Amino acid sequence: MRITIESLIAAAALAFFTAGCNRTSDKPAEVVVYSSVDEVFARPVAERFSEDTDIAVRLVPDTEETKSTGLLNRLIAERERPQADVFWSGDPVRAAILKSKGVSEPYRSPNAAALPVLYSDAEGHWTGFSARARVLIYNKELVAEGEEPRSVLDLNDPRFQGKACIANPLFGTTSMHAAALFQVIGEEKARDFFQRFIENGGSIVSSNGEVRRRVAAGDFAVGITDTDDFNVAFQEGKPVAAVYPDQDGMGTLIVPNAAVLVRGGPNPDGGKQFIDYLLRPETEKALAESEAAQMPVRPGVAVPDYVQPLDELQPMQVHYGELADLLERLSAGFLREWVEASSR
Repeated sequence: MRITIESLIAAAALAFFTAGCNRTSDKPAEVVVYSSVDEVFARPVAERFSEDTDIAVRLVPDTEETKSTGLLNRLIAERERPQADVFWSGDPVRAAILKSKGVSEPYRSPNAAALPVLYSDAEGHWTGFSARARVLIYNKELVAEGEEPRSVLDLNDPRFQGKACIANPLFGTTSMHAAALFQVIGEEKARDFFQRFIENGGSIVSSNGEVRRRVAAGDFAVGITDTDDFNVAFQEGKPVAAVYPDQDGMGTLIVPNAAVLVRGGPNPDGGKQFIDYLLRPETEKALAESEAAQMPVRPGVAVPDYVQPLDELQPMQVHYGELADLLERLSAGFLREWVEASSR
């Protein structure tokens, strides 16, 4: 067999090309995770996942002011050409909206077996884990002992006239809380609550973080925020305390995280691995021990003393999946009109 220079060059080129392909295929694929969870809490989890699996994570966070809504709209816009593999939602309502829009893919992680079905989609489109709660935060220097708010409805009490604030209900967990009130107490009473809030001199601020900052600074006596925001102020030594509202009535709204596999994402196998990682008891424990102070929904996970055990709370009885349609209707109608009227 006669070996020519041309054949040697061709063989060398083929070997180089094949080696290049092998190097590419051996390299771990990137997982793209859109997250409406505060980046300071989400990034350490993503980094630990990368260390444990050697799979790179590109974390795309939402902004504080448009929390959840910005990435939600982006995922819907990208539906025909998905850019993300996973949506790590700070609440299940946005996950339910993605299901209704055909953006999510059913996935039942083996790590979800010990999680309560109450906090997950029955068809597997999203799985709930570590939770926050919606709490009343108040400034102890402005609210006398015995005058603390006990119910969300107390924001409209004359003793808090001009001294209460909430975040914009078109965004984040405040929007979910608004929809939950409409579902639990009915439309007439919920509309009356929001109308009376403005009549009582209540103020709308940009975000839950802003509620925490303004109450801690003494600009307001009381507000509604999430337990992670309250814990930040508490750990900073601010003169604040929190009340889990309506424990003798409609209950406190519990807000679990939700892990969503994006339909048609570029790396579905990596996306499933990331979701499996989120749903481990170790992740719930880490989120409980972080400044997020989240409550594990899985029974038996040890938590620090400053984290309220979920099984000791009376939760608001909401149907998380059904909040999606209600929230969309309210955001396009009453809540938008209410915010616009309040800003005039």
